[in-house]
Amino acid sequence: MNSNTFRMPAAVLLATGTVALLTAPPASATGGTPAGGEGRSGAVVLRTGLDVGLLNKTVHVPLKATLNEVSAPATAEKTALTVTLDGVEGNKPVSVLRADVATSKATANRTKAEAEANLAKARVHVPGLPLLSLIEVEKVTSKAVCEAGKKPVASANVLGTVTALGKKVTLTAGGPTKVEVPGVGMVSMELSAAETTSTTAAAAALRLKVAVNPLNLNVAQVDGEIVLAEAHCESPKGPAPTTKAPEQPDIKTQTGTGTGGATTGSGTGSGSATDANLAETGGGSLTPFITGGALTLLALGGGALFLTRRGRAQ
Repeated sequence: MNSNTFRMPAAVLLATGTVALLTAPPASATGGTPAGGEGRSGAVVLRTGLDVGLLNKTVHVPLKATLNEVSAPATAEKTALTVTLDGVEGNKPVSVLRADVATSKATANRTKAEAEANLAKARVHVPGLPLLSLIEVEKVTSKAVCEAGKKPVASANVLGTVTALGKKVTLTAGGPTKVEVPGVGMVSMELSAAETTSTTAAAAALRLKVAVNPLNLNVAQVDGEIVLAEAHCESPKGPAPTTKAPEQPDIKTQTGTGTGGATTGSGTGSGSATDANLAETGGGSLTPFITGGALTLLALGGGALFLTRRGRAQ
């Protein structure tokens, strides 16, 4: 398994005497179009913004980390995230996320921007609770598509069973689902609704509000937010792609012209469909006279031939 390891010393914050509460920025769609004409997109599999309070020190250590965060064009497929915090769990790496599948992908050009994030068989842990998963999910996905000239689309799904602090839960779109375990703490889970504007789209599959006080392994409390499977995009500035219509066969209407022919518009000609048919077959008003003349000539010729032969015979 691939892993990302972050080390965050507590001494830096101790010197400043500040208490940091780092929360993950929500997936949101905002107006505006990207410069340069190309679209923009990005995705992240997991984002943490946690404040870890230590038991034996008056200090709060920020745990701000991401897994597989990409901006177009890019892809990532790491499946594990570990973080090392000074003074936490004996300075050993804290396994924040382990998953069978953890992928993110983002693409963008002048016609389309698209991003997606996927998690499968994922287990999320927080400092102080190494043996108990904060949450386990079968599969979560998010996708955002922004195409030039079209309304952006965003979707997020949580599939299969969800377990929080060892309890199976049923998530609803009506509001957050809270799970509380005495002596451990509480986690509030919310299905993040997809959000779109005329040019942007964003979605996160699952958002967790964390408030646990394990009082174990030198951890007094953990507060903050965790986001699973986040995707967002901005539409390209260029025009929408055009689809060429299929060519139609060139069919021309044939019309007759001249005297006695068929006409297609207003005119003074007296032609009709009957006249047009006669013209096509060689008929017309002079046909009887021509036929009669031909027969007369044929009779005269036959009579002359008969007289000639008779004269020779005498």
